[in-house]
Amino acid sequence: MKFLKNSPGMEDLLSALKNYHIIQVMGGQDIRMRYKRSKMGPFWITISMAVMITTMGLVFGNLFKTNVKEFLPFLTLGLIIWTFMLSSISEGCDALISSEGIIKQLPVPLHIHILRVVWKNFIIFMHNIVIFPLVMLAVGKGLNWYALLAIPGFILLAINLSWLLVVLSLICARFRDMTQIVLSIMQVIFYLTPVIWLPKLLTHRTGELLLNLNPFYHLIDLVRTPLLGEVPMVSSYYTAMVMGILGVMFSTFMLSKYKYRVPYWV
Repeated sequence: MKFLKNSPGMEDLLSALKNYHIIQVMGGQDIRMRYKRSKMGPFWITISMAVMITTMGLVFGNLFKTNVKEFLPFLTLGLIIWTFMLSSISEGCDALISSEGIIKQLPVPLHIHILRVVWKNFIIFMHNIVIFPLVMLAVGKGLNWYALLAIPGFILLAINLSWLLVVLSLICARFRDMTQIVLSIMQVIFYLTPVIWLPKLLTHRTGELLLNLNPFYHLIDLVRTPLLGEVPMVSSYYTAMVMGILGVMFSTFMLSKYKYRVPYWV
């Protein structure tokens, strides 16, 4: 830990956190530019998400022979959280490349370009999450005090997502084809992660083992399970915390080593 304390990567991270208002402004500006002259703004994504949840809920609910009252809230949260993660990763891969002008002209911490992506998609996530109370109302269910556990769960999710984006953005800045490879891998992970199917459908022991080894399952579980009125698995907390600590250390080390090469890569 000592070698990271005064490293360029750690200084970059601390500088970005001190200037969090820049992250908020740049992330908000990204949304305003994307939906310029649109009256509905980001709510167009919310409408599309609601239509997709309704369609998939009816189709996969009948396909898996599951109770709609149990499956629809599960599917709703799964898709909303997964969309947040996937959008952050897909945009995060090109975060440094798309910020070429700023990187080459201004001494802005590189973490700001990555964290603005997370902040932008968090805002969209907050627009999409309004669907969940409506779904719970439709199926005749409510929230309990366990829902508050979703807050620390989301913080752990955001921390792990942030260090992952730092690593991916550096790799994709150096090797441009990696973005498409990452997106292809995410498509495979989507089907291996219980987003549109219930974990209890896995009856084979090998399937359960593979599920527990899936870090994306644990990250989603930390947010989804409390909102469904249950306590997340202890293993999910351990997995997320260990990943977060090791991930931040690794991403900081990686940024320290390659920070000054980024202007030449982009």
